[in-house]
Amino acid sequence: MKLRSSVLFLSSVFLMSIPMFAHHSSFASEYYDSKPIKVTGVVTKVEWVNPHIWFYVDERDDTGKTIYWAFTGGAPSQLMRRGITKDKIQPGMTVTVDGFRAKDGSENGFGGKVTFLDGQSVFTGNDDKDKK
Repeated sequence: MKLRSSVLFLSSVFLMSIPMFAHHSSFASEYYDSKPIKVTGVVTKVEWVNPHIWFYVDERDDTGKTIYWAFTGGAPSQLMRRGITKDKIQPGMTVTVDGFRAKDGSENGFGGKVTFLDGQSVFTGNDDKDKK
């Protein structure tokens, strides 16, 4: 009886933890770590929301065409622990984003490092890609 109760308890704990893992897909399922990108342009919008921030950058290509990029980053709480507040990246700023291209072929990316015109940079990614 004791063994059965223990197995039942452990099974319930395991089953209750599954939704916790369902929220986040892995970096590798959404982005190419073998296709780094570097985008320089003007920030047009910043969404400081859970579960991940989004910031949008308009880049001009060699022909003058505007490419509208959307970058995801870490959770606001992660970034705040690093000292990055929601007013650090603002619309109108020119930035260079080093990140990774989305696998779906869109102009979406994982935003890793953001460098400002003065040379200062911040890491906007989540903890999974800190060392990348």
